Amino acid sequence: MAKVIPFRGLRYAGKDLSKVTTPPYDIISEEQQKAFYETDRDNVIRLEYGYQRPEDTAADNRYTRAAAELRRMLDEGVLVVDSSPCFYIYEEIFTHGGKDMSLKGLIGAVELSEFSEKKVLPHEETLSKAKTDRFELMKATGCNFSQIYSLYNDESGALPKFIGELSQRSPDVSFTAFDGLRQNLWIVSDKAAADRITAMFEERQLFIADGHHRYETALNYKRYMEETGAAGDMWKYCMMFLVDMSDPGLVVYPTHRIVRDLASFDPHKLLETVKDDFDAVPVKRDEAEAVLKANSDKNACVFYFNGGCFLLTLRNAAAMERALPNKGREYRSLDVSVLHTLILEKALGIDRENMVRQINLTYTRDAAKGFAAVDGGQANCMFLLNGTKVSQIKDVSLVNEKMPQKSTYFYPKLVTGIVMNPLVQL
Repeated sequence: MAKVIPFRGLRYAGKDLSKVTTPPYDIISEEQQKAFYETDRDNVIRLEYGYQRPEDTAADNRYTRAAAELRRMLDEGVLVVDSSPCFYIYEEIFTHGGKDMSLKGLIGAVELSEFSEKKVLPHEETLSKAKTDRFELMKATGCNFSQIYSLYNDESGALPKFIGELSQRSPDVSFTAFDGLRQNLWIVSDKAAADRITAMFEERQLFIADGHHRYETALNYKRYMEETGAAGDMWKYCMMFLVDMSDPGLVVYPTHRIVRDLASFDPHKLLETVKDDFDAVPVKRDEAEAVLKANSDKNACVFYFNGGCFLLTLRNAAAMERALPNKGREYRSLDVSVLHTLILEKALGIDRENMVRQINLTYTRDAAKGFAAVDGGQANCMFLLNGTKVSQIKDVSLVNEKMPQKSTYFYPKLVTGIVMNPLVQL
């Protein structure tokens, strides 16, 4: 199955990592981008997500500037490539639901394979615009700057146990990141330990949790390098953070749907339209999330509009079979599939192209933001969802299905810049 090997990581030398690391590029706002630029001249933002300027040309743009910044940091010794191939054990310490938690996994290089080979499996649809952006950056810099977040399943527990044993000592790197979360990194350079890790992954399939665009981009980059007859072989791999599916630190937040700018919207008509398939029960707004969570064993969502709040629970599963006869049970049983198919598309007329282009939809992890948008008249309504279960991600991936976009939000997000992966000789 998966081939996972150590690699010579590119890391900061002598820098305060709290000042040079960032969140993943795709959740950084313009204000945050500017703040990271100003925090430190060597911040990884200049490599991963540089400014786009109106006067950009083919010879001077965010990608060529990233390449120039990378060369500068290498020449000045700000970034250094580790002398031997290593695995990197990475831990984030955070609070969730009032509890202190830890997410610990392994950063390694994974051999790229087509999804059809079922060594690495996706679970979510992707956008071509994001893939084009990441491809141009890889071509210009020859690097992975951030990890793809993936899951594996080891029912024996042997692999996570071994990773735990290797990280019993004090971490080699420890710092508090921009978001206040503690970050720990252990460097595993011992060849015997690395060989054992590689062997233990040979029986595993990997399931992409976060970073589908980056994986598909890495596949495109591999094809590009093969066509150009490039030397070396690290471009045949991509950098991944690998976590066991049973890790107690795995947290998947829901992504709620805010509906806006509909030409015609009547919440009572919607309730009438869906009554044959759903039970609608009034709930108090301040209890909505708790009630929804209590119904996580059902296909349920909360429908909120100015003047009402209802728990909608699917009563008629056959409606999904009729609407999606070519989809499997695994896909049809997802809360987000039920919402998109029977409510957004069928009842509100928001088709899939509309959802992809976000014409009438805004996605948010913050329920309070959605409530405020509806109350303030900026939105027609909101649908609250429960988080997708990790087991559902595995089930959908194994049958070659892909969830709708924004079906999962893994927390915490991985820090960019703690270790990077050169794909060519720097």
